[in-house]
Amino acid sequence: MNLSAVPEQYRGLRSFAFGDGPALADELLDLVIRGVKTATCSTEDEPNTSTPGERWIVLDGRGEPRCIIETTEVSYRRFGDVDAAFAFDEGEGDRSLDYWRSAHRNYFGRQGKFREDMMLMCERFRLIEAF
Repeated sequence: MNLSAVPEQYRGLRSFAFGDGPALADELLDLVIRGVKTATCSTEDEPNTSTPGERWIVLDGRGEPRCIIETTEVSYRRFGDVDAAFAFDEGEGDRSLDYWRSAHRNYFGRQGKFREDMMLMCERFRLIEAF
């Protein structure tokens, strides 16, 4: 990671990229920077759990820092309990719950973790700064 692109006050933050590959990382990052994506979810065993108020460096598909986000809310719910409002805030596809369920079945399936009753960490965030 090239920290020279990151303003000094953010250099101590943890970093991550969305998704599970360079193309998806870039696609989701673009949605964040455009203000479309304001939520994300991960499996409850994800090591990068967040707490409200925590800030993160978001990396692009090449591992370069592109923006800072701040977690505003974290909740845990089962896959089947994710609602249309959260799916809309994730900002992907047509933003519908049906699209969200299909995309996340595929995503967690690629990781070998998908179960209809799996527990997810559902996080809302806000964009602080893009660079």
